[in-house]
Amino acid sequence: MFMPTATPTRTAGSFAEEADTYFIAGDLDRAVEAYQQAASLDPANAELKAEIARILVYSSTLLTIDQERINRLEEALETINQAVELEPENSMVHAIKSFALDWLAGNSLTEAENESVLSEAEQEAILAIQLDNQNMLALAYYSEILVDQQKWIQAEQNIQEAVSRSPDIMDVRRINGYVQESLGNYGLAIEEYQEAIHINPNLTFIYLRIGASFRKLQRFESALEYFAKAAMINEQLGVNDPIPYFSIATTYTQMGEFFSAGLNARKGLNFDPDNADAYGRLGIVYHRARNFEGAIPAFRCAITGCTAEESCEVRQCDPAADPMDDVTGLPLSAGSVDYYLTYGAVLAGMHRSSNGYCEEAMEILKMVNRDYGNDPIVRQNIVESENICNSYGYF
Repeated sequence: MFMPTATPTRTAGSFAEEADTYFIAGDLDRAVEAYQQAASLDPANAELKAEIARILVYSSTLLTIDQERINRLEEALETINQAVELEPENSMVHAIKSFALDWLAGNSLTEAENESVLSEAEQEAILAIQLDNQNMLALAYYSEILVDQQKWIQAEQNIQEAVSRSPDIMDVRRINGYVQESLGNYGLAIEEYQEAIHINPNLTFIYLRIGASFRKLQRFESALEYFAKAAMINEQLGVNDPIPYFSIATTYTQMGEFFSAGLNARKGLNFDPDNADAYGRLGIVYHRARNFEGAIPAFRCAITGCTAEESCEVRQCDPAADPMDDVTGLPLSAGSVDYYLTYGAVLAGMHRSSNGYCEEAMEILKMVNRDYGNDPIVRQNIVESENICNSYGYF
């Protein structure tokens, strides 16, 4: 009598099982939380930390702002480094570190950073394979790195071996889809991505890759179907992700259905009304639809920021019912350079003596040229816009 009632104590294993369930359901944030609880009960378990890092990397696909994505990937790298300290000879730990580094390289702000981080990713993948040459996940991650290094033949050789030996690992099938997509084999890419979602059916970014591949094949109805599936999964999970709606909008734009394109782009924007990247995406949709008047305020919100009232006007919202948020503009980066470049082109094309748009265009283009002028395609677009403004006397 008078003793406290015994209560069951959860084990690290039970939290890990819960995390796996959340991951399969596509709820990546809850999966991370459950794995973190498991790791807190078993702090010396390097593989638990490695799983946290792996899911953190995948969860970065739900973020649209460059710096937010980089922060998430750096968190994954910090977590996997803790795992390396615990078990420096663990092949799987080094494999997942190579994965985190590869995706961080793809989001690096400069070309030099990209090359440096990608080189480190390659070293980690090679070390993982040396520690365990039967680790097919390490071989798959190495293939992904090789694609990003533009070593396509070696990448395909490695991923084919990984698929033949471990066809039931989602990452292996996803990466084979990525390899095939990079080679322009969109039909094969779709098949591999479909195998990946057969294993993990609720990872929305894979549905987006399938949709993008169908769009490359100009199979627009199939593309829309997969983008809609991604949006539906997000809705079921309570994830307010605008990306599927912008993918739908881009598809409708290519189909010439500009009203539907604008409708879906604004729907995506209203999910995240203070997200500057979403305004940039809307600007791109308007530009492709040749709605240049609508593109200018959308790009302005994305690049220089805008007030809550201005953002509401862009979104065509109801000030009395919809959220009212100021928008902070995006700095120039690899993820935003297309917005800056297109904004400069639109301003140049819409310049009239009464609006002075070329003055702003030339400032925008000068910034792009300073940081990205070595890219021949970027430089060509800059020159075309500058020539328009030069014809008006801007030098």
